[in-house]
Amino acid sequence: MTTQRKLPEWLKVKMPSGRNYHMLKTLGDSEKLNTVCEEARCPNIGECWDNKTATFLILGDVCTRACTYCAVKTGTPVGLDLEEPLRLAKTVESLDLNYAVITSVNRDDLPDGGAFIFAQCVNQIRKKAPFM
Repeated sequence: MTTQRKLPEWLKVKMPSGRNYHMLKTLGDSEKLNTVCEEARCPNIGECWDNKTATFLILGDVCTRACTYCAVKTGTPVGLDLEEPLRLAKTVESLDLNYAVITSVNRDDLPDGGAFIFAQCVNQIRKKAPFM
């Protein structure tokens, strides 16, 4: 008979819950925004979102590379969402986040790799949420 060993406390993660988690999840879904927290299946999503920290994944949810360590979908991205920067800024403003991190999938299909949209996201957030 084998005995099952318990995981150390530092390795255990609580299920995501809490008011801030649900607000971010609901608003992010309704605004069609991606987060690396969800796309990469981060185990700390509940803790970060409850502490009003989110890492937004811009330029879609499909990466043109296939890094073995990453859980983000890979393939050929479809189009470019020019409204994403404004929706992202409105969401950051509405959620009153302590920290908003912006990262992106790799977009090797775009001449500038998506730098234009990245810059627009930063500019829109500065306009809508200058406290960031």
